[in-house]
Amino acid sequence: MTGAILSLLFNQQLPKMALAHPALNTIGHRRGKTKFKSAAEARRARELDQEWQKLQQRWSVPQSTKTSKRSQAMSAPTLSYSLSVPAGRSTKHIPSVDTGHTGALSTKQIPQYTGTKILGIGTMHKSNAVPIFSDEEAVSIATMRRG
Repeated sequence: MTGAILSLLFNQQLPKMALAHPALNTIGHRRGKTKFKSAAEARRARELDQEWQKLQQRWSVPQSTKTSKRSQAMSAPTLSYSLSVPAGRSTKHIPSVDTGHTGALSTKQIPQYTGTKILGIGTMHKSNAVPIFSDEEAVSIATMRRG
């Protein structure tokens, strides 16, 4: 009985659904012609487009052509740069301030323990270094993980 129900469910014409995000599709993002609800709306859109074209001509905005951005960039004049001293800057060299220090700096000495209280350094769980102050502590750390 359940097999018959499952076959009926899977044999029905189910709507196709997109499995990928719209940003990942391979169809592209171009839209088709714009469809209007009525002829009056289409006429109003054409009038607005003509007004926009007139306004652009009035303000002498260049008309866009169907060329790609890459072709526009490749046909643009090349820019030239000149690395020169800016106008008004005449100083060739600014001397450094003399602090009176001569020679290189000495390096800091590595600190060393000179006391008598610590006998050594023991290693506990996960390479944890601990100081050892007595022989009893050394034995307890050595046998800590063994029992």
